[in-house]
Amino acid sequence: MRAMTQADVDAVLAIEQAVQRFPWTRGNFIDVLNSGYVCRVDEADSGEIRGYAILMPAADEAELLNIGVAAAKQRKGLGRAMLGEMLEAACGMNMKRVFLEVRPSNAAAIALYRSAGFSEIGTRRDYYRNADGCEDALVMAYGLKDEGNG
Repeated sequence: MRAMTQADVDAVLAIEQAVQRFPWTRGNFIDVLNSGYVCRVDEADSGEIRGYAILMPAADEAELLNIGVAAAKQRKGLGRAMLGEMLEAACGMNMKRVFLEVRPSNAAAIALYRSAGFSEIGTRRDYYRNADGCEDALVMAYGLKDEGNG
């Protein structure tokens, strides 16, 4: 994985639009890059962007804002590798915890997060748009450092 650049936005946006029912916009990706968030892409030797992940650090915690893998590259361990890289980045910034929100209907993502050590800590009501209006979000957290060792 490497740092995402403005030149990657078209490829990242194409993946996002193909794999998300309610995708981020070009402006969303430009904003996170301009804000200095941890933005990474997974690039094949051929130069093809296969996935991306965005982490927003804040104080001593971080939030995984978005992670996506090209449809043809899913179920091959790439999402797990990218998640691991984001957790390592957060640890390297001395973060204590990483949070994320996930749709309850996204069983594959929930299984990935649970297997990586995330636990459910709450629900955000009507957080996501969907075809019927809104869908709740499960809030999950992963502890990087023991609160007493910070």
